Amino acid sequence: MKLGCIADDLTGATDLALMLAREGLRTIQTIGVPRADLDLSGADAVVIALKSRTNPAQEAIEQSLAGAKALKAAGAQHLFFKYCSTFDSTDEGNIGPVAEALLAFTESDFTLACPAFPANGRTVYKGHLFVNGVPLHESSMKDHPLTPMRDSNLVRVLQRQTKLSVGLVSYEDVEAGLDAIRTAFEREKAAGHQIVIVDALSDAHLRAIGLASADLLLMTGGSGVAMGLPAAYRQTERSTAPISSTDFDAPAGRSIILAGSCSSATRGQVKAALEAGIPALRLDARDLASGTMTAQMALDWLKAQPANVPALIYSTATPEEVQTVQSRLGRMNAGEIVENTLAEIAKALPALGFTRLIIAGGETSGAVVNALDVDALAIGPEIDPGVPWTRSLAGSDLALALKSGNFGTPDFFLKAGNMLR
Repeated sequence: MKLGCIADDLTGATDLALMLAREGLRTIQTIGVPRADLDLSGADAVVIALKSRTNPAQEAIEQSLAGAKALKAAGAQHLFFKYCSTFDSTDEGNIGPVAEALLAFTESDFTLACPAFPANGRTVYKGHLFVNGVPLHESSMKDHPLTPMRDSNLVRVLQRQTKLSVGLVSYEDVEAGLDAIRTAFEREKAAGHQIVIVDALSDAHLRAIGLASADLLLMTGGSGVAMGLPAAYRQTERSTAPISSTDFDAPAGRSIILAGSCSSATRGQVKAALEAGIPALRLDARDLASGTMTAQMALDWLKAQPANVPALIYSTATPEEVQTVQSRLGRMNAGEIVENTLAEIAKALPALGFTRLIIAGGETSGAVVNALDVDALAIGPEIDPGVPWTRSLAGSDLALALKSGNFGTPDFFLKAGNMLR
């Protein structure tokens, strides 16, 4: 195994697995630390999906180290810590503390941090993160209910999270190419920096950064910076054809969309689905808390919907609505109420004939796959940048599209369904 990856949420793991598979590495994604009897011997890369992004920092460290130990035991030569392309974290972590712990685990003294993903509008310039050309602190991420991002300067953000010294490899070095990036790494190491933010404005930058980083024992970043790794690691006799099919063989059955994210992208996707006439049921955390709406009531509604069209169950709301709910129920409690309800609904879906699931939101996706006991995924074709169809490798035969809340075009739900055979 060339590369062992630890992702801090499920949709981020799927994003990374897609990137590696598309570039020609044989990739398996696991949900949580892989069980001992799971055969990983045929994989060039394994991506472990954790749910550690918003956990207390010490829990995130422990989970990530457990994943790292399992990957090393399975033969991983390099480790990759994957987090969101919008650098979702608080001043307490978890990006800095986990990166620090993994550096110590690999007995390394240097790594990079590059969340850039230009295909989804995430770019880094002079250490500042931009979302579709808007500074991070002015984007919709400033109102994220769990990790509001109020500073676009990633050097400052990361330095508040770690005792390690944080440096910068800026645009001029990256634009100059592979050798210049390697020289910049050596310069930053000589200056005493142990983690460097790296600028990137294009896929060409990401490929060069990946090649320059390929010898590091630990890399950190979004899925984009992994773009250049397969070319460095791939051996001709073990390479595979890139994933390019626009169709996907899925098990026969009904389709459903479960949307728990409140991001602006998911709000637009829910709006498009409603306008397209997809039958929909909205869950409000206050109704769930009071018992005026339950998972069983949602399932009863679902049974009454036509079997030949997808159904949508969503808790997506505006930032103002989210703030109102959180002020009443508590920030973490409000989210957990919705997640637990969606997980309870998901657990009943296979028995009702639902085998094709589109899930919006990292936290929601994690809750759903855990409820369904899905612990490993095969990666299928890309629906939108960073979001593939996947198929479960054990248990119920399911097709799953696990979407980060921030990803996808407005017609994502409709487009995803149309790809299925």
